[in-house]
Amino acid sequence: MACYDISDFELAETAGVPMEIWKKNLIVCWVGVFIVSLGMSQMAPMLPLYIEYLGIHDTAAIARWAGIVFGSNFISLAIFSPIWGNFADRYGRKPMILRASLWLSLIMVCMGFVHNVYELAGLRILHGALSGYQSAVITLIATQTQKERVGWALGVIFSGQVGGTLLGPFLGGCLSEVIGFRGDFIAAGGLCFIAFIASVLFIKEQKIFAPKTTLNFSEVWRCLPNHKITICLFITTLVLQIALMSIQPIITVYITQLSVDSTHVALIAGAVFAASGLASMLTAPKLGKISDKVGPQKILLIALCIAGLLFIPQAFVKNPWQLGGLRFLLGTVTAGLLPSINSLIKRSTPDFITGRAFGYNQSAQYLGMFLGAVLGGQMAGAFGITYVFIFTGALLLINAAWVYHTIY
Repeated sequence: MACYDISDFELAETAGVPMEIWKKNLIVCWVGVFIVSLGMSQMAPMLPLYIEYLGIHDTAAIARWAGIVFGSNFISLAIFSPIWGNFADRYGRKPMILRASLWLSLIMVCMGFVHNVYELAGLRILHGALSGYQSAVITLIATQTQKERVGWALGVIFSGQVGGTLLGPFLGGCLSEVIGFRGDFIAAGGLCFIAFIASVLFIKEQKIFAPKTTLNFSEVWRCLPNHKITICLFITTLVLQIALMSIQPIITVYITQLSVDSTHVALIAGAVFAASGLASMLTAPKLGKISDKVGPQKILLIALCIAGLLFIPQAFVKNPWQLGGLRFLLGTVTAGLLPSINSLIKRSTPDFITGRAFGYNQSAQYLGMFLGAVLGGQMAGAFGITYVFIFTGALLLINAAWVYHTIY
């Protein structure tokens, strides 16, 4: 059944986006994603310390509150991402970038003035509900970039996100030493405000087909040309985040078990954490360029298979440096996963509902991050850490088989 006739849409401009516009957008969005990721991730190392500073002194209570404060953001992001995607389709992607970056800056500054952990948790929930910056940027780049360069452009954006996430914890640790915990949050808000100003001044968006009336979910669903592929991509995003996040809560404990000398566990854990991110940052644009030539579906399938195989030997390493080497190799292939998924979503979705498609995919991503963090810790406690790696590898290989069956 046809979705809508051409007369049901308003068209502002049908020509392709000029190169000078989409390249400038890409540069500004990369800078914005980098500094927003830098600001958001810098709270990670000092969040438990800030909770203690706010009056929670029992170790178990600090751990519980750290989990609540950190995880609540993912839940609200998962709920509200499709809503903001709908607004992006209706009113434009640039307005959503401006809205998200401005709210991020205000909320982060407010976090620097909270009086107790309840206010902090409430602001984290509000932060997830009013954000959606990454989704808005991805939608803008996917719809405003020349078709033959979309994969490369999304890879570039992913490298900015990873780069900011890598440097953020280090910056947060340094700033908390110099200007204190409250100053750290205010600085993060300042970084987000810089992204807002840059977006106001430099991002240009060309209008595309837009529905004259708001589409409900069933109407959006009918507009998708291939439901099986769309569902497969959303589930793959969910599975990928479960796989990646299931390791995060336990990797420091695993390194402690592997280390002969426990003196520098924190430093070694930081290096192992950074290894995969550094590799992803370096290889994401290259894999994106390759996907433009051979097709993102090939990159997605190959990367899923290799990533699944690389998780399994991590269960049998003898020292942290072997683990770090495997994590670096893992980062080189996982760099091609999310950009390939986003590129395929763009290819399989009409432009006038791309915002909602990416919003639903973001919901799957954040839900996977939440489930992965919870399931990884529970599985490690019940069966042992090595089984988490084996389970994760098997999960990705099963997902690869489903992708092959669905897309090819």
